[in-house]
Amino acid sequence: MFKNFRKGGQRKHTKTDAPVNGSGTLGSGQIPSPRDPLPSLPPMTKVEPLPLFKDVPKSERQTLFLRKLQICCFQFDFTDSLKSVRQKEIKRQTLLELIDFIQSGTGKIADVCLGEMIKMVRVNIFRSLPPGYHETTGPEGGDPEDEENYSEPAWQHLQIVYELLLRYIVSSDTETRSAKRYIDHTFVLKLLDLFDSEDSREREYIKMVHIRNREHCGVGELLEILGSIINGFTVPIKEEYRLFLTKTLIPLHKLKQLSLYHQQLSYCIVQFVDKDYKLADVVVRGLLKYWPLVNCQKEVLFLGELEEVLEAMQFAEFQRCEGFVLQVAERALFFWNSEHIVGLISQNRKVVLPIMFEALEKNIRGHWNPEVHGLTIDVRKMFAEMDPVLVDECERQLEEKAARADEMEEQREMAWKKLEEEAAKKGGGG
Repeated sequence: MFKNFRKGGQRKHTKTDAPVNGSGTLGSGQIPSPRDPLPSLPPMTKVEPLPLFKDVPKSERQTLFLRKLQICCFQFDFTDSLKSVRQKEIKRQTLLELIDFIQSGTGKIADVCLGEMIKMVRVNIFRSLPPGYHETTGPEGGDPEDEENYSEPAWQHLQIVYELLLRYIVSSDTETRSAKRYIDHTFVLKLLDLFDSEDSREREYIKMVHIRNREHCGVGELLEILGSIINGFTVPIKEEYRLFLTKTLIPLHKLKQLSLYHQQLSYCIVQFVDKDYKLADVVVRGLLKYWPLVNCQKEVLFLGELEEVLEAMQFAEFQRCEGFVLQVAERALFFWNSEHIVGLISQNRKVVLPIMFEALEKNIRGHWNPEVHGLTIDVRKMFAEMDPVLVDECERQLEEKAARADEMEEQREMAWKKLEEEAAKKGGGG
């Protein structure tokens, strides 16, 4: 599970970067941006309702925004449902008003307001987590269902804070440069720590925030971590993780920045299929749904990923999608029936063949479809007749590439083995 990836030994505590109540949180020592100076606000000592944004002049809304953030920095005891009921409700309503303000797009958030908003988010979500299920019951005790049924007591506030952060990240008004100043590497690492939360709803929000934050943080690095987590999934895969695959990972293929993180994304996708081959059909149909029509570079990435998924696919799943997959592969090879296209390729063979050679060799070694296999052999013979010296050179380069790949895989396995040994030592010491 996601939260189990970072477990080991004593429970990790996240640290806040601001006080845990509204007193002096905002305004104290505040340095406004020269572009949008705002008055320093006095500390708030109690929670009282404030006017609605629509009831104040536009010139005063940024200041009101800061005051509402002060209210949202107050922390309450949710283990006692009868304690501070009125104040809890005021904070909840205030959080909802902040979401409406951001979503309405009625005005650009001043830089100083943005900084204080992220501070408020930190105050609320970066907190000490309760002991994990396995840490309180031991490896054998208790009911496993209790792990998934845990509810964070403060969720009625936390959910809105996460929603506020998510709405800000996906807003079309959000400027990447400003966001990166506050949603930085440290923020992302602390957010990853919260995967330890026992509340599945919180883990789901964290996944959405990380993925949607692709413009501001290294999504490739995040996907690399997720790939390791997915590798540790148990079978059968839970429904929430299946939804994560279909609703979050697969749609990432449609983004313009795909090339920046495709390797890590493809690894995550293939890990899902390796864990549960029945997901292969879902993945293939998802790839075809987002298949690039005018971007040849993206299409090459899609083809490579499709090949990996097909290699992990079982016969029953392949039968569901074989028609449209085969049409793509077979139609591409029929290009070689055109004398004009063959003439163009012959003139540019020194560029074309090194690109195609590895794929041709893979098909010849064991493509299961007889039509594709036969067409591939014909293309290979055609290149050998055009330029046998070039074919020999491509074979040599392919052998060298395979040797390097074996060496890198061996180094990777040794690195993982070392990490597992270190983790085992730490676990034994805890």
